[in-house]
Amino acid sequence: MIHLHVVREGSGPFVVLSHALGCDHRMWDGVAAQLARAHTVLRYDHRNHGGSELRAGALTLQDLADDAAELIGRETEGEPVHFVGLSMGGMVAQALAARHPDLLRTVVVANSAQHYPDPAPWRTRIETVQAQGLAGIAPAAVGRWLTPGFAATPEGAAAARQLHETLLCADAAGYIASCAAVAAIDLRDSNRRIAVPTLVIAGTLDEATPPSMSEAIAAAIPGARRASLPSAHLSAVERPAEFSQLLVDFWRSL
Repeated sequence: MIHLHVVREGSGPFVVLSHALGCDHRMWDGVAAQLARAHTVLRYDHRNHGGSELRAGALTLQDLADDAAELIGRETEGEPVHFVGLSMGGMVAQALAARHPDLLRTVVVANSAQHYPDPAPWRTRIETVQAQGLAGIAPAAVGRWLTPGFAATPEGAAAARQLHETLLCADAAGYIASCAAVAAIDLRDSNRRIAVPTLVIAGTLDEATPPSMSEAIAAAIPGARRASLPSAHLSAVERPAEFSQLLVDFWRSL
């Protein structure tokens, strides 16, 4: 068992929010404020992120999915949850739906991927962090996460500062292990076996995980629904109200 930092808000059906690589639970501030009006929202930091435990050694996406399963088992007293993941969190969502479907009411996969045919960019990122620390990648990463138009607003500028600071404060070795886990994903076969109701959300301006990656996920998961937002990679940060409404509409439709 690994210690994961969890923030609980609101009351009602359980929603678990799983964040992107290099972020922490605060990435979900806007969405959590919306959903906590009618749900019990659980936001957590992945291992090697935020206030959660740092654990040395190799890491796989399946490890992160099992972390999430343990958290759900501890926090909900057996009640299935709506699980919402973005980017790396969306990869966790896919693996969790295949490995632990009994824990889930629904799953939402936002701005994510199921496979990277070319892991070379991830190797380059890992080498940059090894040589320069997280400061070597932070400006470019945050630049991909938000559209320039949003980042130019007061709200967007504040979000960009927080995201930048969070990434700079991350543990470099833990970040590298998480990068390696993401680079190695191949969820294509397991996605075909997912029977949990699934919504896949794309950002139309997302350069990190382009809409074609979301389309591939939705095509692989039987019955998956699709939606999109006019955002870059962190759609939940850039469009929290619209993102939350997509979730609520999806849940109500079932």
